[in-house]
Amino acid sequence: MTTAPDRTRIEFPDISSRAWEHPADRAALVTLRTLRGFDTVLRTLSGLLQERQHRLMYLATAVRVDERQFRDLHDLRRDCVDILGADETPELFVLQTPMVNAFTIGMDRPFMVVTTGLLDIMNYEEQRFVIGHELGHALSGHAVYRTILMHLMRLAGTIGWLPVGGWALRAIIAALLEWQRKSELSGDRAGLLCGQDVHAAIRVQMKLAGGSRVSEIDIEAFLGQAAEYDSSGDLRDGVLKLLNIELLTHPFSVLRAAELKKWVDSGAYSDVLRGNYPRRVDDDDAKISDEFKNAAKTYKQNFDESDDPLIRMVRDIGSGLGGAVGAVGNGVGDVASDIKERFTHWRRSSETKNDESNKGN
Repeated sequence: MTTAPDRTRIEFPDISSRAWEHPADRAALVTLRTLRGFDTVLRTLSGLLQERQHRLMYLATAVRVDERQFRDLHDLRRDCVDILGADETPELFVLQTPMVNAFTIGMDRPFMVVTTGLLDIMNYEEQRFVIGHELGHALSGHAVYRTILMHLMRLAGTIGWLPVGGWALRAIIAALLEWQRKSELSGDRAGLLCGQDVHAAIRVQMKLAGGSRVSEIDIEAFLGQAAEYDSSGDLRDGVLKLLNIELLTHPFSVLRAAELKKWVDSGAYSDVLRGNYPRRVDDDDAKISDEFKNAAKTYKQNFDESDDPLIRMVRDIGSGLGGAVGAVGNGVGDVASDIKERFTHWRRSSETKNDESNKGN
């Protein structure tokens, strides 16, 4: 029975979730966090209805983790809460299923679920990474803002906040799915900050791809697959890659491992360990324009460094296209910003109509 961490890990007092959020994820979140009022309504509705329904279901069908049940996971969760400086400890349930999975749901009081299939193939430190990943989702508010966007997209079809015809709607959905994939990269970074073990973090992705036979998998060869995926093939393969990922909510495991290693190699991970990270106290001062620029810079850098045949051809056509690709980095934030602007306009119009109606009465 584990009752204490196996080693001392660095804690991050007052750390903001912006410290681990991918630039494209952060741009959307900073924008959506300015939607004052609407998120409160959704939190309330979710807490009263669907969220309560889900919690009751897991309360009746799964095992709730505490000091008496799944004590190891209880200790891992406590460690991660302390390391990331969370104000509250989300509930955690273990669900019996052979599927290897973990997820966070809920807006008012997010809770986490891990499956027995995942516990069966992950060792203790790999489980720590998974718990940290899910805690990162909860602290970033991903469930809240995914639900906001889902509701706004549904409303778009009836009250005309957004264009809904054919390719326009598909472009919006593509942008939102791109954001969700980037939010998974954010969760991976939070998981690494909780475990502070790069090899364990990479092993999680290895097991998600190849199962428990991790002794048969070589880390360098596994990461090499990401480079081969990026550079191999011809133009047809470049198009097929886009089609493969278009409707996915999660990036491929091999690419997730490579992205996490890229974050470590960039020095950003070391900066956080040294205490150089944004604080929650400064969250309200975060500028949307700065986050858009960071997102665009990241996409532009990936575009310039990619060996994908399709992207190489686009680069060769003309250097001017590089600026256009940089603008793509604003895409997810632009969708969020447009939603915010239209919601604000709609709310003001509604308030004006209500005032006029009250005056008439």
